[in-house]
Parts: sequence; C-alpha cells; structure tokens
Amino acid sequence: MHEMSYIARMVSMALEVAEENHAKKVKKIEVEIGKTSGVMPYYMHKYYPDASKGTILEGAELICEEVDVKALCEECGSEYFPTRENHYLCPVCGGRKAHIIQGKGVTLKNVVIED
Repeated sequence: MHEMSYIARMVSMALEVAEENHAKKVKKIEVEIGKTSGVMPYYMHKYYPDASKGTILEGAELICEEVDVKALCEECGSEYFPTRENHYLCPVCGGRKAHIIQGKGVTLKNVVIED
C-alpha cells in the first residue's frame, strides 16, 4: 500500500514543524487528501500508529479531510468542480480542456502542538 509511504512522509513533515516550534508533544495533525490521489483515509489511519510510534506524535489524533477535485478551464479561465452532472465539462463555457488545481495530492494542513 502506498498509504504507508504517504503517512510516513506526513509524520516526518509534522515532526519538522514540531521541532521548529520546540514542541514537547503533538496533540493533532490534519492532513488533506485529494479525491484523485488514490490514497484512502482508512489506511492512513491504520498505518499512523506504527509510523508515529516512539515520536512526539505518538498518541496524537490524525484528522484526514478529503478534498474535492477543482479544475481550471483552459478556454475561459473559470474554476469549477467537475462532476458527473456537468459531464466533467466547464459549466460556464462547456470547455473540455482543464487543469486540475485541487484534489490531486496529500498535504499536511496543520500540526497542533501541546503548550
């Protein structure tokens, strides 16, 4: 499962943030998961305890937020959410060419440290 590599990277990034802020303990980390990333939140939660074991993240809550896909129409410049209802086309101009600008990757959104 590639989720293990993603959660290991998120733990590493959260540890860097915690160290930069001289944290003794982390309460929670928040991760955004794009719906087209292929990453399943269930497995992120499953692998998190092992990935954080022995660190200041051990026991911290993991929040995974799924992020919808957002596209930028190359034809009119509009941002939109491609859906089955709009046939994945731009709802403003009907354009077929677009770049995905949100919902692709896995991102560390926030690290909550203990005072």
